[in-house]
Amino acid sequence: MAGVVQIPWYANLFRGDKLAVALEEIAPVALRYGATEYVVYRSDDDRYKFLHCSTFERKSDWERYWFGEEFSAWRADYGGWYQVPVLYVWHSVIAAGSLENASAR
Repeated sequence: MAGVVQIPWYANLFRGDKLAVALEEIAPVALRYGATEYVVYRSDDDRYKFLHCSTFERKSDWERYWFGEEFSAWRADYGGWYQVPVLYVWHSVIAAGSLENASAR
């Protein structure tokens, strides 16, 4: 069953802009592991707070991405830029829509 994983990131002091750039680097890598889309949000109220979301058809593909060589190396390189622990959450998709899909009907 398709699912969306959400990873809440919180940057350490004075690392918000650097973490934003680093997340722009790692987020698209999910597509190589079977993700159908990804998005990274940055809070306008708290510029240190990010929400990284990726959609996968199978949770096993998500796990290959999270535990894969690229993401493991990324976490090692940028581990001092965000607060730990990082606890992701897998959500099963039960309904979805968009204006694009609605106009096709």
